[in-house]
Amino acid sequence: MDVDVQSYLIGHLGLVAGIFDSLKIAEVIDRALPKKSSRNLPRSVVIKAMILNGLGFTGQRLYLFPNFFMTIPTEKLLGQGITPSDLNDDIVGRTLDAIYKYGTTELFNEISLEIMKQFSLGTQLIHVDTTNFSVYGKYEGDAPDGTDSIKITFGHAKDGRTDLKRFVLGLVTNQHGLPLFTKAYSGNVSDKKSIMEMIQKTQQAIKFDDDCYWIADSALYTEENIRLLGTETKWITHVPATVGEAKRLLNADLDMTPGSDPRYAFHVTDFNYAGVPQRAVVVWSEEMKKRNEKTLDKKIQKETDRAEKDLKKLKSRKFVCVPDAENEAKIWDSMHPHHRIKNLQISPCVEKVEKRRGRPKKDEPLSLNFKIEAEIEIDEDVLTEERKKLGRFVLASNKTDLEPEIMLNYYKGQQTVERGFRFLKDKSFHVSEVYLKKEERIESLSMIMVLSLLIYSFAEWKLREKLKETGQTVPNQLNKPTQRPTMRWIFETFMGVIQSVVVDRGKIVKVIVHLSESQIVILRLLGPECENYYGLN
Repeated sequence: MDVDVQSYLIGHLGLVAGIFDSLKIAEVIDRALPKKSSRNLPRSVVIKAMILNGLGFTGQRLYLFPNFFMTIPTEKLLGQGITPSDLNDDIVGRTLDAIYKYGTTELFNEISLEIMKQFSLGTQLIHVDTTNFSVYGKYEGDAPDGTDSIKITFGHAKDGRTDLKRFVLGLVTNQHGLPLFTKAYSGNVSDKKSIMEMIQKTQQAIKFDDDCYWIADSALYTEENIRLLGTETKWITHVPATVGEAKRLLNADLDMTPGSDPRYAFHVTDFNYAGVPQRAVVVWSEEMKKRNEKTLDKKIQKETDRAEKDLKKLKSRKFVCVPDAENEAKIWDSMHPHHRIKNLQISPCVEKVEKRRGRPKKDEPLSLNFKIEAEIEIDEDVLTEERKKLGRFVLASNKTDLEPEIMLNYYKGQQTVERGFRFLKDKSFHVSEVYLKKEERIESLSMIMVLSLLIYSFAEWKLREKLKETGQTVPNQLNKPTQRPTMRWIFETFMGVIQSVVVDRGKIVKVIVHLSESQIVILRLLGPECENYYGLN
């Protein structure tokens, strides 16, 4: 009997493939990017393979190496007849070129709209933010095939790598962190412009309910942007401390009202900025106060070192009169607001005009100067007053009757988009590591990065919703029951899952996947598309 048993490591890749299928992403891609001939792989298959590679915990980059698929069930995950050798750099490059030609943002919009038709994802809170990615290479922008794509160039280095060029990635998510819109920008683009542009383009692409709030960090808060948003689009943002009214509030003696959460207190006021009436909320945060105090302590230490050096220089100087010395001491005081001079003494200093050795001779001309003797100390009164105002920041909204605690809770949801960026930069996935030479392909790759985030975020959202709906739980990292697992942890629990295929005379007669009870629960909750890859239906 000619029986062959083949084993493949499917791990969590069946979950990724199943979510990709359940969202009908392939249908949208193949509609937008039909393959050119019967010999070519569908674009959807290549993009699905890239996502599997990107979310595979492989340590490899988000473009393909055929050896990644050598030990996994490639045909099962991607389609009958597809082999690892089909997934080469050439077909990936042509797919990225096709995405760019169609329009990276346009393609993602179509995928996002298709998903929103199928599922009620929720769009009460819309979060907008940007990050940037450093890349290696010259990227001179003078290639013969240069286009109007993004420019890889120097810009604000949020990662501190000022030596590297970069591109900016903008992201719009809902309150669950599910990406709704994405756009790549040149490395030197201003957040103040890109955030406003993303809001406008997302509004054009997706119809939102009237009661939704647009939430962004302080880059949104400019006169031009606030004027453009007007009163119809509701927004919440962090007011920069450089804005005059915010600066006054941060330094004023305010009556702060404790919140229901003792870690916060609030002061509510109203003002008008850019012609738009607004409610401003000064928020005091206990956690922020602790961070600010650590920062202030480090700052005072540095200022003390500098003050001592400056005083040493001052004491080495000579003044022609007492008023001059007193004036310089006052100038020193004004330049060191957290310190003050103590035990100030101005003493006369008699010296020979001509610098010669020995005692001055009779009637030899002498000069009378004055020198400062003093010590310094930290001005505790000033510091105490400053510490009272630590932990404050100002939020504002054009919804002038919004309760302060609700405004804060809505704004804190901005962490969802920040978590998305952290996911993209997580070294476990290597989703964001870019080694491509063409700007156009990098722009396309950025869309694939966000599509990977979409699949990950959707899987996490759906699993949590189903666990809550059914009352079931899964074990967390400490083996305790939870209804809010991270998808990363779920992926890790599946990493050792092996698929065994029994082949008799060239025909598959049995597929065996060894699963635990909790893994079966997860697959049932995620749906038949995921179950299918593990032989459960």
